[in-house]
Amino acid sequence: MNYRAKPAYDFHHLGHVKEQTSSKRALWITLILTLFFTIVEIVGGLMSHSLALLSDSAHMVSDVIALGLSMTAIYLATRPPNAKYTFGFLRFEIIASFLNGLALCVISIGIFVEGIDRFIHPVDIEFGLMLVIASIGFVVNLVLTIVLSRSHHEEENLNVQSALWHFIGDLLSSAGVIVSAIIIYFTDLMFFDPLISIVIGGIIFVGGARILRESVLILMESVPEKFNLDEIRADLRKVEGVEDVHEMHLWAISSDHYSLTAHMFVREDIQPFCIILAVNEVLQKKYGIAHSTIQMEHASIHPHGEYGRQFLRQQEEKQNALLRPNAPEGLA
Repeated sequence: MNYRAKPAYDFHHLGHVKEQTSSKRALWITLILTLFFTIVEIVGGLMSHSLALLSDSAHMVSDVIALGLSMTAIYLATRPPNAKYTFGFLRFEIIASFLNGLALCVISIGIFVEGIDRFIHPVDIEFGLMLVIASIGFVVNLVLTIVLSRSHHEEENLNVQSALWHFIGDLLSSAGVIVSAIIIYFTDLMFFDPLISIVIGGIIFVGGARILRESVLILMESVPEKFNLDEIRADLRKVEGVEDVHEMHLWAISSDHYSLTAHMFVREDIQPFCIILAVNEVLQKKYGIAHSTIQMEHASIHPHGEYGRQFLRQQEEKQNALLRPNAPEGLA
């Protein structure tokens, strides 16, 4: 049998794909309901002249875009890796999350600017229409937030989390619009409309910045916060045959798909395949890392500059200490 006839990506021991049935169903339901209510809210905001309502509708337009990106990411994640994209298309989930987080921050800044303008140039508001649409929006957003929250708990996914933050912002926006309408009705204080909008914008910005930070950390291939690299290195050095662990990297391809690479100085008297099996067992059982690449080395063969020379000196000192355990202190 000619194995070279098969593409290299056929030999992946770990599938770089992600089936997300629950997330897909939740996002479809959310997208349809959001698109419908976005149209209703834009028309209502224009008719009532409410900035709070218009800011909420602007946020919902971003929700439609965010959900579209999230749906695209979920479908791309099911595609297998190929000769060009050897990790598959999982990383698009993080790209979608980054764009969603960025959209949340930009929208919130827009709300701040418009809110300040409304403080300077107040506008009469049709509070009745504003209250009715905001009440409907609150119910719709509450349902959608619950649907996405359950999906996120079933299938941990930064992409779905970014979409969920959009709807948490919408839910707060709707609640803010209702409070604003009631206060305006009883007090005639129109400044509460832009004031509550600015508060809502602040909450949206915090959520967006959080998603943005998490996605940037993954795109920068930083060590995921759930792992301690020094602790993992210490555990790997306890494996029989491993004398040193260096050139170690740990990063996330997507929100729950991790990869690790490491170079190791190993003892010559132990079969390297046994060491690799033991190392992979530690990574899998203790840390849940199933995708690792381990390179076995010897300091006298593989050049490592001063690091390798220092390691060899330490090994030589240990060997001399073992050979002369009872030597007088002055001679040792």
